[in-house]
Amino acid sequence: MNFTILGTGSAMPSLCKTNDDLSKFLDTSDEWIRARTGIEQRYLCGEESITDLSCLAAEEALREAGIGAADLDLILCATATSEYRIPSMACLVQERIGAQCAAFDINAACSGFLYALDIAAGYYARKKVKHMLVIGADALSEIVDWTDRSTAVIFADGAGAAVLGEGDDLLASRIGARGNRAVLYAENVKGNSPFRMRDSEDGAQCEEQYIHMDGQEVFRFASASMTRELKQLMKDAGLTGKDVSYVLPHQANRRIIDFASSKLPEIASERFLTNIEKRGNTSAASIPVLMDEYNKKGTFKHGDILLLTAFGGGLTTASCALRWNGKQYNK
Repeated sequence: MNFTILGTGSAMPSLCKTNDDLSKFLDTSDEWIRARTGIEQRYLCGEESITDLSCLAAEEALREAGIGAADLDLILCATATSEYRIPSMACLVQERIGAQCAAFDINAACSGFLYALDIAAGYYARKKVKHMLVIGADALSEIVDWTDRSTAVIFADGAGAAVLGEGDDLLASRIGARGNRAVLYAENVKGNSPFRMRDSEDGAQCEEQYIHMDGQEVFRFASASMTRELKQLMKDAGLTGKDVSYVLPHQANRRIIDFASSKLPEIASERFLTNIEKRGNTSAASIPVLMDEYNKKGTFKHGDILLLTAFGGGLTTASCALRWNGKQYNK
């Protein structure tokens, strides 16, 4: 036994910025950004916090699932940008929505939501839970260097959530990592311990706390890993391309998604779902936001087979195959 998805939810900030908006203070243009990423606009936290968005997504998922916060046995939040170091964002959400269960965070960068689903499957296998809330949420606008056009135009903010119940709809799951800090990283706050040796000025240390990314290496890793993971996932689940209803890839770069699609001709390209044009790269929120968006559109039908796949800083990879049996929306 593992789980079934009972409900989904998502929340985006109210502040929307187009490529033209960014070109007013960055050396970039709408044409440059679209050609390299496929992004047209993105949503960024202004008045809202990432905790606010997480709670909104959670409450929407609970409503769709038809259960209350008091029915939850565990809250798991995937994030790299919690509002606090202590407590975890999962505990902040638990308090806000009125749940009374265990709660903790995980950080696998953009792969975090799928790591969380894999962890959730273990709790169900041990019969420790009946209802779980799994959240993917990030506010990367808070750690992006807004003078660096190579990263500032890509990342965005948002939160997505899923409520899980007992079932057997997880067909296969894969998680992995290849430790490589240099490709994509953001250092933590150093603090002011008088005992810590420092080899740079405070200003330089502060600069290191922004996201640093080797874009070409990320592209190479992501393109290869997404194709490899999807092929192995189908093998693990005993599926062929004809069995796959939809692929929900991490929304990092449209060119990466198109490359993976081209290497899997047995899955029609229109089966690869995207929203990167309007959402940007929301890290751990990317896949749950995408799932909720297409769920609410009425795209998914009972029995559909969904392949979810992601990659992120670490470097991490994750994928899973799900049978869809959630609430039905009419198109």
